[in-house]
Amino acid sequence: MEIRMATMADSKDILEIYRPYIEKTAISFEYEVPGLDEFEERVSGILRNYPYLVAEEDGKILGYAYATRFKVRKAYDHVVETSIYVDRQAKGRGIGRALYTELEKYLLRQNVFVLYACITETDRRDDEHLTDDSIKFHERMGYREIGRHKNSGYKFGKWYGIIWMEKVIGDRPEVPEPFIPISEIE
Repeated sequence: MEIRMATMADSKDILEIYRPYIEKTAISFEYEVPGLDEFEERVSGILRNYPYLVAEEDGKILGYAYATRFKVRKAYDHVVETSIYVDRQAKGRGIGRALYTELEKYLLRQNVFVLYACITETDRRDDEHLTDDSIKFHERMGYREIGRHKNSGYKFGKWYGIIWMEKVIGDRPEVPEPFIPISEIE
């Protein structure tokens, strides 16, 4: 398996990994699968400043992870929000761990020190649209819960909450070096 930077040519395959998360789960609060043009714009927009990584094996993309700006204000330049999706048929193979590990390496080089993940939660053990697998995965990756919003998203006729998790990946210097866009790292 190879972890590499996504290209625009990967957008269709990435979207196909994302599709069942929209259509069958509450992991994403999107209701409709975006069209390929819109999705390509999303990928392109992220790649302007942040890493967007794919895990590929034998020419097939098995998962992807990326970082995005947390907030617009300059003071937030050194923190990001992370997202990760693995092909549902390829779960349990260490793909998520490999993607996040590589993502962190890029982010440190960009002078990013704190990662946030926003994860959907349910209070129902038998929820057909959501498990606590993502929370458990992030905990194994070193994230810790820092906040909750109860019943903040409505999908599939149910209310879902979100959990904010945080991981500090580097010491925050007293005066940090400026954020470096990913295009200047490669």
